[in-house]
Amino acid sequence: MRFVIRADASVAIGSGHVMRCLTLAEALRGEGSEVLFVARRLAGDSIELIGSRGFDVRSLPGGDRFDPAVDAEQMAAILAEYRPDWLVVDHYGISSDWEVVVRPHVGSIMVIDDLADRPHDCDLLLDQNLTDGMASRYVGLLPPHCRTFIGPKYALLRPEFINVRKRVGCRTGQVDRLFIFFGGSDPTGETGKALRAISKLGRLEISIDVVVGAANPQLAEIKALCHEMPQVSFHFQVDNMAELMARADLAVGAGGTTTWERCFLGLPALLVVVADNQSALATTVAKAGLVRLLGDSATVTEESLSASLSEAIARPDELQQMSQACLELFGGRESPLHNDIVACLFGRNHATS
Repeated sequence: MRFVIRADASVAIGSGHVMRCLTLAEALRGEGSEVLFVARRLAGDSIELIGSRGFDVRSLPGGDRFDPAVDAEQMAAILAEYRPDWLVVDHYGISSDWEVVVRPHVGSIMVIDDLADRPHDCDLLLDQNLTDGMASRYVGLLPPHCRTFIGPKYALLRPEFINVRKRVGCRTGQVDRLFIFFGGSDPTGETGKALRAISKLGRLEISIDVVVGAANPQLAEIKALCHEMPQVSFHFQVDNMAELMARADLAVGAGGTTTWERCFLGLPALLVVVADNQSALATTVAKAGLVRLLGDSATVTEESLSASLSEAIARPDELQQMSQACLELFGGRESPLHNDIVACLFGRNHATS
């Protein structure tokens, strides 16, 4: 079968859309399918990364403003040539108006969404988030025939996380190692803020792993900060994210797709909201006891973050409870439920919820 995936990454957008689509693409390739990515050329895009994973990429012109009508015309031309069985769309700027234009050139359409704030003309929808009213979230926004996969149990997790999950347990709550990651781009500069906040603690006995993506505009500054702190290990564009999370006792990071990677491995986290579209998810996971929400990046200061870290470290029972809640969210899962989605794409039996 042939698949086309439409997803963008940039300093402003982040890399989460592309990264989870790469997870799906790897699974599709494992089934013997051809996968083509289509992405806009933007500052901090992941086009080179996609190519390095062995996938073909067609690039579209960038620009400061995303125009759905123009994008749909450009995509229709590519799809008319490629004629895929499935088109996978992971883009907050795309809705049913765009999908109607490209529909004649594809067999079926799958949408990956987090927001439930616009209609879609699709045959399958994945929303891997934990939200209030999950069962009714897309009522009135989808065609009657659309199959839905909703909830974190369908999170697109890379195989490395599945393998590492088998050997991690509930954290004790004692913090000997911190994990810091604010996404592939970190446009609001939270990584540097977190490092300066930790420096104020004066806890040199706590080891720290800092992960930075290639699209981070403050890469040089962060690297210099890390080198000034002997307990910090700097990691750039890593392939062993699951291993780094598994050995940590507490994380500091943003919302978005990384939330489910941390939760799946039972890693407690202090969470900073770095984009408006993360707010609803952040509030819900905090209410469920899966993270401690510190607030919006504009209001979280070095001083307040340092105080929150100190408080969390002093409350091991709370961190242990958080770790347990994260693990219980996924139950005894040892294989990716996104295999159910892959089965659906290939017309095999599947379960939806």
